[in-house]
Amino acid sequence: MALRHRRLAAFVNAFLNPGSFSKLTYLMSFANVMKPLIVLIGVFILALIVLRASAKQVDFQFAGRIAMAAMLVFTTMGHFVFTKGMAAMIPEFVPFKTSVVYLSGIFEILLALGLLLPNYKTAVGWVVIVFFILMLPANIKAATINLNYQTGELNGPGLSYLWFRIPLQILFIAWVYLSAIKN
Repeated sequence: MALRHRRLAAFVNAFLNPGSFSKLTYLMSFANVMKPLIVLIGVFILALIVLRASAKQVDFQFAGRIAMAAMLVFTTMGHFVFTKGMAAMIPEFVPFKTSVVYLSGIFEILLALGLLLPNYKTAVGWVVIVFFILMLPANIKAATINLNYQTGELNGPGLSYLWFRIPLQILFIAWVYLSAIKN
């Protein structure tokens, strides 16, 4: 426990020190966390423009589902490119970690497709929300052990990662609820 407090204190000290390059390192470590958010917002705006131009109306919920589907497909790439690091995120009691990473990637693609099917959007929306909730412990584990999910090494951003990741996860859950479930 004391080690975690020292890491947090070191992070706060480095971030508040005006002459430190740690601010840049800190911001760069969150660039990877920002990519899914950028995809989500970018595709949402693009979908709104295309829907407005083609259908002469704006369907915010459909644009939201398109954006979430694109984000899920984007994040799925990590399951196949950064398999070693993502397997290290999985709690110890789960067997066949590499297989779980691949299967969850395939599952994300199926969820993305399901969000685009009007007859299934509500049920799939609830499954996506549960999926996001179930992924949170893996993100917490990665943060507590300073795991870099891309390399599988223990040089990641650490607990400070959660200050952005947890609100981001809440945003994703709210996004799915508003675009796929709420009428």
